[in-house]
Amino acid sequence: MEDLNTLNDLFESELQDVYNAEQQVMQAMPKMIDAASDTKLRDKLQRHMMETEKQIRRLDDIFDMLDMEPEAEVCEGMAGIIRDGEKVIQAKGDPMVKDAALIAGAQKVEHYEITSYGTLRSLAQTLGMDDIALKLERTLKEEFKTDELLTGVAERGVNKKAPRE
Repeated sequence: MEDLNTLNDLFESELQDVYNAEQQVMQAMPKMIDAASDTKLRDKLQRHMMETEKQIRRLDDIFDMLDMEPEAEVCEGMAGIIRDGEKVIQAKGDPMVKDAALIAGAQKVEHYEITSYGTLRSLAQTLGMDDIALKLERTLKEEFKTDELLTGVAERGVNKKAPRE
């Protein structure tokens, strides 16, 4: 991380972080989709993977607007969440319980992204980057929606089908 002397420095650092986080998510999503046994969960994960591709393109647009190049610094927060998800994918056990664990992992991803995009949107607004703030707000809304959809899959299906004891 470079020096953080201005809000603009912080904004750029956070933008790099979320860009790498999204790249990591894109790499991990196919494994999560393959590991899911519930068809609704697989469908939601596949849809979110396509949405993530759009979000990455939106971030590319923001980098272009700022005349910046995305840098390859690894987002350690997302790397940790994905490592935890890999453990679930490798675990043996009841498919519905594993699906519930996959949902929990996917929601950890969403919550990290919600925090990141909310922070970026607020910083962009403070810095007078109104066009960028709107793009970030759009992504933030998508992340909240995905979190809600995952909760629905868990509460209305997967968690009810999973053995309790």
